[in-house]
Amino acid sequence: MSASGNNNENSISYVEAEEEDDYHQEEAGGGNAGNGNGRRCAACKYLRRRCAVDCVLAPHFPASLPQRYAAVHRVFGASNVSRLLQSLPEKERGRAAETMAAEAEQRLRDPVYGCTGLISRLQEEIRDTQCRLATTRATLAIAAANHAAIDVTERHKQDDDGQQQAAAAAELVDPADEFLDLDGLS
Repeated sequence: MSASGNNNENSISYVEAEEEDDYHQEEAGGGNAGNGNGRRCAACKYLRRRCAVDCVLAPHFPASLPQRYAAVHRVFGASNVSRLLQSLPEKERGRAAETMAAEAEQRLRDPVYGCTGLISRLQEEIRDTQCRLATTRATLAIAAANHAAIDVTERHKQDDDGQQQAAAAAELVDPADEFLDLDGLS
């Protein structure tokens, strides 16, 4: 493990040294006029070569992001990256480079699962959240049903109390009493 760690540190320090060399060359009026801006892209710096005018990697791996290309190179390899980008239409190359960079970063963090591990963890989190949401909704439904049942029970008690009061009042009044006109027919 220490050998690969030292190799990575050497690569990063090499890239930093190359940036300084490019800076001094530009100040001196020299530099690489290959890609038009006098600077090499991160890929060409990493590979220690001149950056051509038509470098397919330059737009997607700028010199300001050397670690991005280093990760892509470590996972996919230089020839595979350039071959893949050359095979795509220009409008799709940016998205492909972003995807390769994201996959390479995840693959370096999790060598076994890469992006798939992250996706699986997020899907598990979604399932857990959906389970908790369903439980909460069920609890709310039970509480609402209990509240409705209590309301119905109270209404029945009030109705029963009202009927009992009406029956008690009816017992007080004798329908055969000739002085009471209950039917309104007299």
